[in-house]
Amino acid sequence: MITELRKRIITSIILFIIAVLCISINQNFFMATSIVIAIVCFVEWGKINKLNEKKALKSFIIIVPAFIYLFIILQFSTFALRGESLESIIFFIIILCICICSDTGGYVFGNTIGGKKLTKISPNKTISGSLGSFIFSLLPLFLLNFQNYFDFQFNLDFKTYTFFTSYILPIEYETFNFEISLKNILFCLIISLSCQLGDLFISYFKRLNNVKDAGTILPGHGGLLDRIDGIIFAIPTAFILIFTQIYLY
Repeated sequence: MITELRKRIITSIILFIIAVLCISINQNFFMATSIVIAIVCFVEWGKINKLNEKKALKSFIIIVPAFIYLFIILQFSTFALRGESLESIIFFIIILCICICSDTGGYVFGNTIGGKKLTKISPNKTISGSLGSFIFSLLPLFLLNFQNYFDFQFNLDFKTYTFFTSYILPIEYETFNFEISLKNILFCLIISLSCQLGDLFISYFKRLNNVKDAGTILPGHGGLLDRIDGIIFAIPTAFILIFTQIYLY
């Protein structure tokens, strides 16, 4: 379990660093990367459902909604959330952190505590794992506000980070504060829930088609879709919450 957890953490850190770089460099590069990820996920989705020319109707029913979701809904949500301001970029990165922490918490609690199964869709998912996902999803919120325990306000003032403002993110910006509040706690929990639903959704189709992994692009972990199934559900969820003004950061 420790070895597997170490692999998951290392993979998550590497993917997170790559994601931050892709998000930060510029919008065109980010757009290109997002489309490439969508293409890989689209291909892996087809492999999960074992589509071929002999199953034309099934292929149409499975592929068309996936294409609309990955290349229209997900892309629009991603670009809108990322935006052009440094504030929106930082918040987008925080959303990714919430997703990663949620996934890690589910794995840690599920394997150390175990207990009653959450659903038949994915036999490895437990109630304790789901609870761990919710708890760990709050880590980014509390870590960003850890300094408040020492009686000073935490703000991300990126004007002091000349490398970012001069070379990677040359955008005018003042401060950003992701404070501990009921609305932010609820936001983290909702994002965690959407991650878990995304995981269960992909797991359902893998189980339905007797497929263990979506692909082999990540040695020891399966496909890209296996690692970001929660994220591709969380991003549109965050978009809906923010752009309907249900949640405002």
